[in-house]
Amino acid sequence: MKIETLKQITAASERGETSYLELAAGNDSYCRKFVPRERLIVLGGGHVSQPVCRIASMLNFAVTVVDDRPMFANYERFPDAENVICEAFRKAIQELHIRENDYVCVITRGHQWDGECLREILSGQMPSYLGMIGSRRRVKGLYDVLQKEGFSRTLLESIHSPIGLSIQAVTPAEIGVSICAELIAHRRSAVAKAGESPVLEQTDVNRKRLDFAIHGDTPKAIMTVIGTKGSTPAPTGAMMVIDVLGENRGTIGGGCSEAEVMSLARRIAAEGGCEIAHIDMTNEAAAQEGMACGGIMEVLVEAIER
Repeated sequence: MKIETLKQITAASERGETSYLELAAGNDSYCRKFVPRERLIVLGGGHVSQPVCRIASMLNFAVTVVDDRPMFANYERFPDAENVICEAFRKAIQELHIRENDYVCVITRGHQWDGECLREILSGQMPSYLGMIGSRRRVKGLYDVLQKEGFSRTLLESIHSPIGLSIQAVTPAEIGVSICAELIAHRRSAVAKAGESPVLEQTDVNRKRLDFAIHGDTPKAIMTVIGTKGSTPAPTGAMMVIDVLGENRGTIGGGCSEAEVMSLARRIAAEGGCEIAHIDMTNEAAAQEGMACGGIMEVLVEAIER
């Protein structure tokens, strides 16, 4: 793996862009996707927005909450949010500069404010996910108005509304769960286009790992989980960087899974080349590590070419 490739991935993450790394493992190829931490913009600070913010932050979304009422837009009400903005919705949306990998939930207190939000969003860069709360009747009425104003029906129908997965949710907490479940489903649906290599599951950027791989003169190798079977401690796409001295960043699961491959990775860091490690994590070995695993992992180990 060339160090220039890792530098390009780092530069893309700084710009808030998704990047891709093609991995060749024998006769197979895989795509490791690097997705900067997604920003979730919650428009409206009502009772449903509170569990959405709390759960979404646990899912590693960078949550921004917007409301035009000081009593609803504050950090005491949303302690898990990275940003809380007290501003008119349209102005806040303009200042947030929505990007193509953003997620936006329109959960305002009424039809008028929903329309304000949608008019501003639909006139600019569409986010990766756009959802709006409301009954089917209310949603259809708003869509009819917006269509008469010139917004295309196709664009309107791309909005996830009524928002959330259908789980018969009633309470604000239950509705929050259904919304976040739909965010997960949308995130996981980002698969490779037809004809491309299979996309590995884990897509985090992890700047500490990338910086460690790029900087310094000590020879290093990068380990990537490319296959799993059964119960394993890490998904495909998990990555770890190690140098010849054993210093490392990232993880491919810890415990028995890492210990078996680290010595191989240090050798490859020193000698160059690449190799696939097959890690058989028996239930007995897993039990000694205190982990409920017993599957098999395939790990691609590659020297970083400087």
